[in-house]
Amino acid sequence: MNILDPQGPIGVADKTILIDSIAIMLAIVLPTIFAIFAFAFWFRASNSNASYRPDWEYSGRIELVVWSIPALTVILLGGVAWIGSHQLDPAAPVEGTGNPIRIQVVSLDWKWLFIYPDQRIATVNELTVPVGAPLHFELTSGSVMTAFFIPQLGSMIYTMNGMVTRLELRADNEGTLQGLAAHFSGDGFPEMSFDVHVVSQLAFPDWVASTARTERVLSADNYNKLARQSIETTKPTFRLDDPRFFEAISTQKIPSAPGPRLTSESAQSYLGAPNAW
Repeated sequence: MNILDPQGPIGVADKTILIDSIAIMLAIVLPTIFAIFAFAFWFRASNSNASYRPDWEYSGRIELVVWSIPALTVILLGGVAWIGSHQLDPAAPVEGTGNPIRIQVVSLDWKWLFIYPDQRIATVNELTVPVGAPLHFELTSGSVMTAFFIPQLGSMIYTMNGMVTRLELRADNEGTLQGLAAHFSGDGFPEMSFDVHVVSQLAFPDWVASTARTERVLSADNYNKLARQSIETTKPTFRLDDPRFFEAISTQKIPSAPGPRLTSESAQSYLGAPNAW
């Protein structure tokens, strides 16, 4: 998950913004550090050349330096942020080769459900995409708000219950990347990660065909079981009979996940705590 080793155009642009921002901020940090040591050295007790001026109170030149450098830094950082935020709009199309892939993402407690509506399949905690193809993500949450992030591809974006956000990405090199939830969402949050397999465009249809042979179907019952709070380690796959299943989740036609349940023992200990109220 090395953000300094990007594997797609959005990740490369994010890395450039990060490095440029650090370089601009160093225009203040480095002179300030240098000035601290320079002043400490010059005004040391043993330096007889250092003048003591108790009546000095103002210098226009010093004021110019003190205010102009931070002002220029803020202007440059603002420009980088303004330009970058428009160029890297998450919903802006990303050019690529081959057919675009539409992927619908549902964040659950504490797992990720990936639905491929055009391929009629779904996976859990495992995302497979063809190299070089434009990736059209539609994201929602079946539980609490969290954040979807593949560091080497870039553009972290929130998933929210009852809403759909969009994200455009592209992976330029074959291999296995890592994705994660970048927003705290409860006890299982540290384990809420997923593998991103970037395969060749010829291998992707074979993967789709092999995944579609699974006997499990993504039905409302199977989804409700999956939505319960748990850490999924088996990475199950599903066939998708209803291509509008994601729409049913995002519009809450399928109810949201039940969330945590308070046992009677834990409830009593909570209500009996001195700071409970």
